[in-house]
Amino acid sequence: MRLLPDPVRRLAAWCAVALLVAGVGYVGILLCAELRTAVVPVLLALLGTALLGPLHRWLIKVGVGRSLAAGLTCVAVVCVVGGAVYIVVAALIDTGDEIVASLKDAAQGVAEHFGAAGTSLDDVASNARKLLGKFGGTAASGVISGVSVVGEVLAMGVLALFLVFFFLRDSDRAAGALRSMVPASSGDLVEAMTRRAFEAVEGFMRGTTVIALIDATCITVGLLVLDVPGAVGLGALVFVGAYIPYLGAFISGAVAVLVALADRGFVIALWALGVVLAVQVLEGHVLQPVIQSRTVQMHPAVVMLAITAGASVAGIVGMLLAVPLTAAAFGIAHELRERYAEDASAVDS
Repeated sequence: MRLLPDPVRRLAAWCAVALLVAGVGYVGILLCAELRTAVVPVLLALLGTALLGPLHRWLIKVGVGRSLAAGLTCVAVVCVVGGAVYIVVAALIDTGDEIVASLKDAAQGVAEHFGAAGTSLDDVASNARKLLGKFGGTAASGVISGVSVVGEVLAMGVLALFLVFFFLRDSDRAAGALRSMVPASSGDLVEAMTRRAFEAVEGFMRGTTVIALIDATCITVGLLVLDVPGAVGLGALVFVGAYIPYLGAFISGAVAVLVALADRGFVIALWALGVVLAVQVLEGHVLQPVIQSRTVQMHPAVVMLAITAGASVAGIVGMLLAVPLTAAAFGIAHELRERYAEDASAVDS
């Protein structure tokens, strides 16, 4: 005799499955956190492979060997990324003193306007000197740890680049290698799920690149019209920042407005802010729906939750990886849903 009604039993079964999946996911996150120096390069390499795959396939199509095509693709991405970083850093160095001076003048104006006791820049500077003197040892240790973090990031970047080369070169053998690691009866399903997940990530990276290029071009043209120095470097910063949804656009746009404020004054800074906001509106209401809807379908709320979860788990790297991994999960879910729907229709017929 059944002690519980069927709806309650089904609910209990789904709760048990949800708890099991959550537990496995939590253990997996802990393992990835412990092995981040190996896991992060692999994930970054997969993103790079998804982004550079079309270029690699085109090189092979025109007659270049697989190894040479993979090498040329990696060299191209190093040149593009290195050039973008150089342009951004050079632009920020050229205008760094002006930004600091403008911010200091703005703070001085706020202090003089409000005239609150204890809020002058002299008091702030005095307190800052006391804090620096008190925590000098901590700052020194922080610098040392910062250097180690930079070294770790560089090492992971180099490893990711080498992995991109091998992933591109051996991409034709990926299906066979995957089938060899799973039971024969599950080979078709696992391969289909993997293909769908990679196609989702590839579509997301391709769409993000197109959107980033359009954003960077529009903002660069706007800053050139406003005669803001370092417009090309700021455009490159916008392009790179577009790969981190929301936060990247906010940071790159804020830097552009600060540079305009430093060199051209308050009115031009307002115009620069208008350009940045107009481009963001264009992206949110036109580019994202038109471009990303053709590559990967995710509600903006899902994207924001994924970014928040990724930031809480792995900081900036988590924010970078959260949306592509969520897109891959959605791709796997769609594949399973289609397969189970086909099986159910076959049984009914």
